[in-house]
Amino acid sequence: MIGSVSIASALIGALVLFFGRKLFWLCVAAVGFAAGVELAQHFLPQPTPALQLTIAIVLGFAGALLALFLQKLAVGIVGFAAGGRLALGLVSTFMVEYASYYWLTFLIGGVVGAILLIAIFDWALVLLSALIGAHLITEAVVLPQTGATILFVALTVIGVIVQAALLRRRKVAAAD
Repeated sequence: MIGSVSIASALIGALVLFFGRKLFWLCVAAVGFAAGVELAQHFLPQPTPALQLTIAIVLGFAGALLALFLQKLAVGIVGFAAGGRLALGLVSTFMVEYASYYWLTFLIGGVVGAILLIAIFDWALVLLSALIGAHLITEAVVLPQTGATILFVALTVIGVIVQAALLRRRKVAAAD
């Protein structure tokens, strides 16, 4: 990713990394944004950054609307999309040749993500949003493979810790 797409991806990634559970609609929008970036690269021959950003924003907006009006359906869909996108990100981080398993990886990750998100919504959303946020930020930064992996893991851990603290604070306030 280059230019405006990288900047938008990093900013959205930071928001999702730290507030993905609290701002569920933003997390869903970020998954739509990330899917738009990915889809533009796979379905269009050499998309311009402006077209790639436009597709990402449209899918992000659609995801946000879905989350606001159809939350239960959105939970399953975002779990599937986030799990699939995350699986692709993890496989591309740890494997050089993953293109031949692209759809299988997305499908397996999507099913696991949907099941996780539905079963344990709050904690799954904390983990998935931290992973998606870390992935969006890591993809926006040009680093060698080892550096990208270290940054991804560090950002994920920080995101989970921050969101867990926010979740704990909310549960303590609700108990009082």
